[in-house]
Amino acid sequence: MHDKILVLDFGSQYTQLIARRIRELGVYSEIKPFNTSLNDIKEAPPKAIIFSGGPASVWDEDSPSINPEILHLNIPILGICYGMQITVHILGGKIEHSDRREFGPSKLKIIDSSDLLAGIPDNSDVWMSHGDRVLELPEGFISIAESDNSPVAAVKNESLKMYCTQFHPEVIHSRFGKEILSNFVFNIAGCKNTWTSKSFAETSIKEIRAKVGSSKVICGLSGGVDSAVAAVIIQHAIMENLYCIFVDTGLLRFNEAREVVESFKNMGLNLIHIDAKDRFFKKLSGVSDPERKRKIIGEEFINVFDEEASKIKGAEFLAQGTLYPDVIESVSVKGPSATIKSHHNVGGLPEKMNLKLVEPLRELFKDEVRSVGHELGIPKNILNRHPFPGPGLAIRIMGEIGQDRVERLRLADHIFIDEIKKAGIYDEIWQAFCVYLPVKTVGVMGDERTYEDVIALRAVTSLDGMTANWSRIPYDVLEKTSVRIINEVRGINRVVYDISTKPPSTIEWE
Repeated sequence: MHDKILVLDFGSQYTQLIARRIRELGVYSEIKPFNTSLNDIKEAPPKAIIFSGGPASVWDEDSPSINPEILHLNIPILGICYGMQITVHILGGKIEHSDRREFGPSKLKIIDSSDLLAGIPDNSDVWMSHGDRVLELPEGFISIAESDNSPVAAVKNESLKMYCTQFHPEVIHSRFGKEILSNFVFNIAGCKNTWTSKSFAETSIKEIRAKVGSSKVICGLSGGVDSAVAAVIIQHAIMENLYCIFVDTGLLRFNEAREVVESFKNMGLNLIHIDAKDRFFKKLSGVSDPERKRKIIGEEFINVFDEEASKIKGAEFLAQGTLYPDVIESVSVKGPSATIKSHHNVGGLPEKMNLKLVEPLRELFKDEVRSVGHELGIPKNILNRHPFPGPGLAIRIMGEIGQDRVERLRLADHIFIDEIKKAGIYDEIWQAFCVYLPVKTVGVMGDERTYEDVIALRAVTSLDGMTANWSRIPYDVLEKTSVRIINEVRGINRVVYDISTKPPSTIEWE
């Protein structure tokens, strides 16, 4: 059994980053809503608890809070930003609205470097994001650091095993943030770093074998990293009782259907190929709302599976490549991480199926999935593929979907990927793709005026897709891509490049 750090989410945009940073240290971390019950926490007690930041003020009428008994479980606690303020507030300290809000970089002036801040240089950079600050500490607490605008930038109560920071150690802008988290996780909480890709794979295989027994599992293969790793884990667990179904929705990338079939058969997977293009296009006819597109595709995908499952005697389980960010983003709880969009693998679809779910990756972030895949011996050409959404090209076409638009987008996307591969930068980019904009713009081709649609290029760098920056692709690569798309894709006379970050934008356009 691995040591676990529980992260209680108060709605911070950085909550997932806290969990990621802890996992990078080799310790399993799990995110739960701030209102998780005391009994649920006691049931599988964590080695320590972290309270995330959040957008609220403790003075707000409906500000999120916790059961005060959590503070008396004799478990080490780290409160970050709002997590610090709610801790201080509950224990009898005083919080005030600051005259000067503090957003952005700040210098940390260390007062006590004996535990949480051990080894952290004085005047190191930290990232602040708050409007309130601590005016008076609860009994037994002392200040261990300050900044220019925060006389109390970090505090502790050793007897209660409580530590708090007004700044965010989880973000990269906090220069020694990882070292601060390491001090808390190992020196204060006493965790062991046993959470590894190898240990996860071994544990998952045993758990799947115990859960599934001699039943058969149907696994949906999309051709992406997630479904591939999920399939191989399950294959290791139950061997010939895994049936992989590849549904060609007509919304895949250039030559993807052929490549998927060849790749997975070469890996020894039992693969069933279903051509369902006409079904999906018929269902999507006239639909332009992105949420409806996702729901329609998800439901039709399940319908196809139900039909195929009825032909396989003893099939009781459906495997999906659901990831941890999908789970978190698709859970809507008052206060913490709000639903951003529905996901193909989650969002209420399973109850419509006649099969039980197996989701071996639902505890993992994307980079962890690739690491597990490497442990399982999956080829690099599969593991290093850029992420591709479950609904496919449908959510990369703004507005209604038609086969002509899909074909144009598919070719444009192929050209873009081809050019960044030729430039040797494919592996440096987290995700690159084209978006079809049915917006008519004026152009000139030869001596004729044109009035045609637009293709947007999107390429981002990221660690795990939770935050992302736009890729600084060389101008000559963008130029070659633009020229080729306009010359080779009929109906397109303009190419633009998306330079938005996540947040505030998302990576996908829909």
